Amino acid sequence: MDQTLAPIFDILRPYLGPITNNLPKPLTSLSVSLLGPACHQTLLLDLQPTTPCLKLAVSKTLGLAIISAASIVKVPQILKLVASKSPAGISFSSYALETLAYLISLAYNTRMGFPFSTYGETALIAAQNVVIAVLVLQFAGKGPLAASFVATLGAVGWALFREQMVGMDMLGTLMAGAGVLGVVSKVPQIWTVYQEGGTGQLSAFAVFNYLMGSLTRIFTTLQEVDDKVILYGFVAGFALNAVLAAQMVYYWNSPQTAGHAGEVGKKPEQIAMGSSTSAQLKVKSPTTRRRG
Repeated sequence: MDQTLAPIFDILRPYLGPITNNLPKPLTSLSVSLLGPACHQTLLLDLQPTTPCLKLAVSKTLGLAIISAASIVKVPQILKLVASKSPAGISFSSYALETLAYLISLAYNTRMGFPFSTYGETALIAAQNVVIAVLVLQFAGKGPLAASFVATLGAVGWALFREQMVGMDMLGTLMAGAGVLGVVSKVPQIWTVYQEGGTGQLSAFAVFNYLMGSLTRIFTTLQEVDDKVILYGFVAGFALNAVLAAQMVYYWNSPQTAGHAGEVGKKPEQIAMGSSTSAQLKVKSPTTRRRG
């Protein structure tokens, strides 16, 4: 047992022991499936936690928290798009690349048999990404392209999950590429924000949650997944998520940021895709000269 925690558990054991040793069967089964029989015995039945089991428990808790948060992380972005009917500040190519990277990652992790708590959010985020990408195309007047995008993703996903279509060696190669793809997918979004001089309809909630999620994933990967390709992908992703979060802070009061557009008298339609801030703000001053 960790000597720092030993005195605490010596006090709590007589009170917690009868509870943890008589948990309902579903909870016991869940604990064993998440922690494994050894750590379940050590942490819950014996109440004598060891450092490795504590790290595993923390990792599992963080992983499940990420998956729970992932179920809503892009919902604010979807709501902003629906409300404004404007794709300003949002890069379709960024979402398309990220979704493809997540699809490859989901297939790889599933077929490798890694714990669901280490990658489960990829499925939820990918689904939300598809909705966002379709809305961006729809509001940009490219509805037919949206249908083609969804059909292509479906065909790719069908192939990735089938051994007879994509072997494990090929999938491993694709996973290495997906790590790079996931990182590269941030670049168009970073460039779009820089080019427009504001974050447009980009959701701050989604950006900052992504930053914290990628940092947490570094920890859970170190604890539970012995795969350097996945780890390096999360590290690089965190670095670029940090850049995007810094842009969100820097451009917080920009007139090109939709959340503050009303404060400077701009309508959402005036926050144009690809327009420069200086062009929007350049106004001819009235002359004071008297006419002849």
